[in-house]
This record gives sequence, C-alpha cells and structure tokens, in this order.
Amino acid sequence: MFNKKHSITFLLFIPLIFFAQNQTDSIQIKKTLKEVNINALRASKKTPVAFTNISKKSIEKGNLGQDLPYIISSTPSVVTTSDAGAGIGYTSFRVRGSDPTRINVTVNGIPLNDSESQGVWWVNMPDFSSSIEDLQIQRGVGTSTNGGAAFGASVNLKTDDLRKKSHFTTNNSIGSFSTLKNNIEFGTGLIDSSFAFDGRISKISSDGYIDRATSKLESVFLQAGLLKKKYAIKAILFSGKERTYQAWNGVPLNFLNNNRTFNSYTYENEIDNYEQTHYQLHFSQKLSEITNLNVALHYTHGEGYYEQYKEEQEFEDYSLENIIIATDTLYSTDLIRRKWLNNDFSGLTYSLNHKMGDIDLIFGGASNRYIGQHYGNIIWAQYASNGAINHQYYWNKAEKIDNNFYAKANYKYSDATNVYIDLQNRRINYKFEGYDKNNIISEQEVSHEFFNPKAGLFHDLNQNQSVYISFAVANKEPNRNDYVENKADEYPTHETLYDTEIGYKKSGSKMSIGINIYHMQYKNQLVLTGEINDVGAYRRANIDESYRKGIEVEGFYKITKKMIWSGNLTLSENKIIRHTEFIDNWDTWGQVELDYEDTDLAFSPNIIWASIFNYQLNDEFNIDLISKYVGEQFIDNTSSKDRMLNDYLVNHLRLSYNWKNKIFKTTKITMQINNLFDTEYVSNAWVYRFISENWDPRSSDPYVNKDSQRGYNMAGYFPQATRNYLLGVTLGF
Repeated sequence: MFNKKHSITFLLFIPLIFFAQNQTDSIQIKKTLKEVNINALRASKKTPVAFTNISKKSIEKGNLGQDLPYIISSTPSVVTTSDAGAGIGYTSFRVRGSDPTRINVTVNGIPLNDSESQGVWWVNMPDFSSSIEDLQIQRGVGTSTNGGAAFGASVNLKTDDLRKKSHFTTNNSIGSFSTLKNNIEFGTGLIDSSFAFDGRISKISSDGYIDRATSKLESVFLQAGLLKKKYAIKAILFSGKERTYQAWNGVPLNFLNNNRTFNSYTYENEIDNYEQTHYQLHFSQKLSEITNLNVALHYTHGEGYYEQYKEEQEFEDYSLENIIIATDTLYSTDLIRRKWLNNDFSGLTYSLNHKMGDIDLIFGGASNRYIGQHYGNIIWAQYASNGAINHQYYWNKAEKIDNNFYAKANYKYSDATNVYIDLQNRRINYKFEGYDKNNIISEQEVSHEFFNPKAGLFHDLNQNQSVYISFAVANKEPNRNDYVENKADEYPTHETLYDTEIGYKKSGSKMSIGINIYHMQYKNQLVLTGEINDVGAYRRANIDESYRKGIEVEGFYKITKKMIWSGNLTLSENKIIRHTEFIDNWDTWGQVELDYEDTDLAFSPNIIWASIFNYQLNDEFNIDLISKYVGEQFIDNTSSKDRMLNDYLVNHLRLSYNWKNKIFKTTKITMQINNLFDTEYVSNAWVYRFISENWDPRSSDPYVNKDSQRGYNMAGYFPQATRNYLLGVTLGF
C-alpha cells in the first residue's frame, strides 16, 4: 500500500508514537478552537434546513467493512446500492432520488466530488468510516458549501479529532463471500499538552456476492496536530488503493430467478485498478474573542486504469489501419485495452467567523484547480496492424478552475426567532481537448457564473417545539461528457433548482418527532433521453420542467428503559412535466421520437422508510433490528412497467457485546446478519431501448428482452446479496 512518499511520512512520526507518556493522559486541555473548524459549512440546531447528524458512536456500530453508503443507509430519503451486491467495492447512494453527481460531499470542508464526472467513488476510500469523527447529511440545497452544487443533498464528513490519550486498537471482521477486514489504529496522545499524532492502516478483501466481483482494498490515514490556546495546525494524509473485478454489466432479467450471481465478464484480468491520495493542511486562528479564521490547503492525486478484453473491435475505432492479407481485408480484431485517468486537484478553502451583537457572520469560500488526463492504450491485440507496444488510441486533457465566495448571517431577531441569509457566488472555467468525429483534437473552453441565494426563518414555539421555513436557489454546471460529446453550439445549458423547505420539530426525553415538507422545482434538469449526437454518442438533454416534492418524517420513541425505536418515512412525488424519448431503429439506423407527459423521474421511489429497534439488555449486550423499505422505482423516465424495479423490504440483525476485562481497554464483539429473511431484491439497473422489425437479437444476447409496448429493452440488473454474515472483533490497548 505505501509508496515512497507514504513511507517517509510514516517513519518521521514513529519515534513520537513510542515517546508518548501516560502522564499526558491526565492533563485537562481546554481548547478554545476546534482542530478542524467546519462550522461554516454545517447546519446548526437553528438553521432552517433538513439535516441529520451521525455521531462516531453510530458509525462504529455498523462499521464492519462495508462502504460508507451502507453506514448511512437508514437515514431519511437514502437508497443504497452495490455493484458486487455485498456493500464492498463499487457502492453508491441516492438522496431524494438524486444520484451521486448531484450530492455535494466534503471532507473537512474540502470538496470530494470529482471535478469532471461530479460523482464520488467510495471504492477509492476503503475503511474511511474508521477515521470519521462525525458527519452531517443536509437534504435539499442546504447551506452554501465548497465544490459542486447540492441538487439533492450535501454530505459533510469530519475526520477524527486528535486523541488526548495514547492508544492502540485493532479492528478485525470476517464474513460471507470471503470478506475480511483488518486494521490497526494508533496514536501518541497529547505530548506537552499540545502535539499529537494518530494513524490507521487498513486492508479489506471480499469475493462479492456476484461471481468474480472481488475487491482488494488498502488504505492509510495519518494526522498530526499542534493545538495552542489561540491557534491550531493540523496535517492530514489519507490514501486508498483498490483493485476491483468489474461487475458493471449487471445481470440479465431472465437470469434473476435462477442465475442471479451471473457476471458477463470472464477475462481473468477484467479489473479496475486505481490509487488516490489526499493531503490536507488546516490552520485555525483565534483573532479575538469574537473572530476566528480558518484556512486549509489541499492536494489530491489520483492515477489508475481499468482493463478490458474486447472482441471484434474495428481497427478504425482505434486509429489503426485495416489489414490486407492476399485478397482478404481484416477490419477488426480482438484486443485488450486499458483506459487511464491521471488527475490532480488542489486549492485553498477559508472562512472567517465573526460575532457582532445578535448577528453571527461567516465569510468564506474556496479556490480550486483540477487537471485531468484521459488516455487509452492497447496492451495486446490478436492482429496488431500498425500499432506499437501500448498503442495509444485516444488522449484528452481537461482543466477546471472553480472559485466561490459566500457570506452567511444568522440574526437573532428575538429569543425565539432567528433569521438566516446565505449568499454565494460561484465561478467556473472549464478547458478541455477532445477528439471530434474525425479524430482531430479540438480545443474548447466554457465558463459559468452562478449566484446562489438562500434565506430562511427559524422560530421556537416553546422550549420543546420549533418551526422553520427556507427558500434556496442552486445552479449546477453540466459534466464532462455533456461537453466532450457535443459541439460548442450544441452544449446543454446549466441546471437550476428552486428549493422550498418547511419543517416542524418536537423534542423530548421520551419522544421526538421531526416533519419536513419540501418542494424542489428544477429548470433545465439534465437527463438521458436516448438522443445521440452527430458522432453516435448518447448525450443528456435539458428538460424544461421537473420537480420533486414530498414529506419526510423522522423521530424516536423510548418504549421502555431498555428499548428505543427510531425511524423515518419519506412520501414523495417526482415528475417530469414533458419530455421526448429517442429510440434507436436498427433497421433504418435512425431514431424514433416518442413524447411523454407527467412521467416519473428515474430511480425516485415514492415511498422510503427505515426502522431501528434498539434493545440494551445491560451495559455489555446490545441488539439492533434494522429494517429498510424502498418502493417501486423506474429505471428510465417513461414510467413503463417493463422498466421498473420492484419494491423491497430488507431486515438486518446486529448483536454487540462489550466485554470488560483487565487485559484490554476495549473488547467488543459484533455479529451482523444482513438480509435476515433472505429476501431476493434488486436495487439498481440500466436500460437501452431499440426497435427492429427485421432482427430479433434475443437468441444471441441474454440482456435483450421484448418490450410490451414497442421494440426491445437491453437491460442489466444489480441483485443484492441474500442472507449473509459479518463478525467483528475490536481490541483496544
């Protein structure tokens, strides 16, 4: 896992680990500054937005090796999925039906979303949950944050605080599908009441539920900090390396009943291989009793490829010449290719917190730069033509500059009423080189400037009850493919979201309830319609009007002194007012247009609920029964029953035992039975539609099914694991 840079960094701190003295354990540190101040981006108790906080204790309960999306799966309006079916490897989640490219994610206030695709790849951050102190999920637009706009939600991750006491802990898990997780966590504790160093090294492997969907994951997390009365400095390094066998095609519809672990990839090295390393340097300064300054520098480097075996590939698609043998001409070949990504992301984030009477002011922003290179090589071909070793058949480069500035004010109008205003200006410049249809490199440059205002009102009805209302505007630029696959005069326009939230909260020691009503009105939302550009690539198109509206209810009830129930429910409607679908005609090589009105947005179930029954038998033994229901959802925007995922209810049982003894400071055993009742369900899918009167491809392609309305569906489904087990043991010294 460690490269040369990681090794040097680690070795520098080894003496400090053994230098730690137990006498520092008893020192009481009164910190006036947080180690990493992220208050500028997070919602507080009286911020008029819908949000959920998840503590480290809650994260640790379910942290047995599965990726972060599965740790937060019980929060409101969240739906998770896993390509391998077991929650390890390629995983993702949606919030209110919004896909990962529309969910803003930050780590200590620093953007995590890829600048071009705009998604987050959790496979590149294995076991990162073990290094999270807490997190906050804001649904809807939320507060101004760094990075891309939040069109469905924002997730703010805060890494571990520096530990006051020296420690050494190992977490180990074993489970179904040859799942194995091993990590060690260590730290010096505070030295001279001001300096500390912590670290974690992890390794996770799994065969996956789907055939050959293996994952081999390694990661490291290192941090060092200097904490003084009026300032704090903290350096953080975290890195992940993944080697994952691809399961991206999914399972054909007809295989779901008798061959649901099917994987169409059979080439032994059909793998995704990528490494990403993040560096962060944070500085906090107490300028006065009412003013704090927070600045962070960051740099991320990622590099890797995925390898594929491809049959009967035409030479001209790879800038190769046809082969003439005697009187015969060869137009294609079998080959093995690697598609590479080499990128760098760096920048500066900052915020100034100032209290002026009854007004809390925050000024902040960020300036970030991304450089990404995309290229592909042929590493083997049955017929090499005029290609050399590692023949490069495409190359393109992109640069993106993203600057934003925001000003926030929270005004205490009275003891019961707070007024919230949040104004953000964001500027984006995106330059790229890409191939046109003649394989000629063309240079393009686009710019955007967005103004994103937000305002709201929070009011305490009494000591236990409160209400709020807010309105926010967010603008979001198109992604890389929207630009590269279109000419300059055919670029889609940016998306705009108008988000209204109305909420009510009632809290108490025995019961609490929160109700949030939302209406998210989209202008020019980008969706796949099946339309192709002039070179045959499928592109997203702007639709004039679409919306998401619903109600979210969450709360808890203390049934007895030992039993607590908590849960949430989302009821929603997610619609496209009108749009046009384009379907390929394989007979004419043209496209057929179909018009629709008032159809459902894809992957947007109208009902989602979660339930957790917690029973605390005593100080040592704890039981959780976790249930998740996801309603029917369509896999395209046509509301067709032929392209729909069935609803599902899945239950998990978690047993944990904290064994107190004189040998270890911490001894914890956790048993988790996932999918307790062995439910067969599908959480994700893809579909491609076409028409043909002259050819029925079903006999030659298992992914093709007849459409009851018109034509054919080529679709892949992602079944999730049936009953499976995870057993974890934590030992702390």
